[in-house]
Formats: sequence, structure tokens, C-alpha cells
Amino acid sequence: MFGFRKKEKSREELLAVVDGTLIPIEDVKDPVFSQKMMGDGFAIASTGDTVYACADADITMLFPSNHAVGLTLKNGMEILIHVGIDTVNENGNGFTCLCEQGKHVKKGEPLLKMDREYLLSKGYDLSVIVIFTNKDSYAEFRREEPVKVKGGESVAVTYTLP
Repeated sequence: MFGFRKKEKSREELLAVVDGTLIPIEDVKDPVFSQKMMGDGFAIASTGDTVYACADADITMLFPSNHAVGLTLKNGMEILIHVGIDTVNENGNGFTCLCEQGKHVKKGEPLLKMDREYLLSKGYDLSVIVIFTNKDSYAEFRREEPVKVKGGESVAVTYTLP
């Protein structure tokens, strides 16, 4: 008589933050990321030079070296976008910041620009790692297909809220 159905949780989307190939975070060549010491997430073996916002968010952290940016989404999810392995050692050389801490950005908006030629000449791995730093803000997530992604346009992962 009464047909109760469990309400299905809606899936949220995060866009790719850079052009490239979507890879599991476990494949990142840095144990801090691959062993999820800072949180779970995903990575992109980048082919592009511009890093985009993966969702509408506030810029809550901007590293002086411009190699990483922290975002906070309206739903409380905190995301760290980290460009490259050990690129912090460049102290900002090879990076241009296109955003401002405390400002609101829209998904697909450019955040950082990297000088790929310069950074590759120094031997850096330019994988871009996206970490969900507060694991209680989502129930589960999954990487989307296709593996090749367009920064600021392609859906990289979907997740459900707790």
C-alpha cells in the first residue's frame, strides 16, 4: 500500500583541473600523495599549462610559491590542487597565479599557469594532484571516463555527499 523508496543521493561533479590523462592517486610518484597521507583524490598527468577550478568555490589557501591552491566548496568540501612533484622547490619560478585568496571562483575559471617548458627542463613531474582534505565531506567518489580530460570542461570525478 505504501511504497517507500530510499531516496537516492545525488551525485556531484568535479571538473578536470588541467588538460591531460586522468590517473589514480595511487600512481602518483610521491608517497605523500599516493599513500593518501593528506587525503584521497585523483591526479592528472598534465599536458596543458593552465590549472582551472574544478567547482564553484572560495579560494581559501594560496601558497606563496604558486604551485598549489586550496578551495572550499559551498557544501563544505575542501580541496587542495597541487601542481607537480617537488615544484615547491622553485619558490614560484615557473608559476603565475591567476586568482586571489579570499575570492570566489566559478568552475572552469583559470587559477594558475605553469611554464611547462621551464619546469620540464628542471626535471619535474608535472602531474596535478587533487586532494579531498576533509574526508567527512563526501560519502564516496569515483573517477570518470574517458581517461583523457580537458581542463575546466571534462568531468573528472563524481561524488556523493554523506
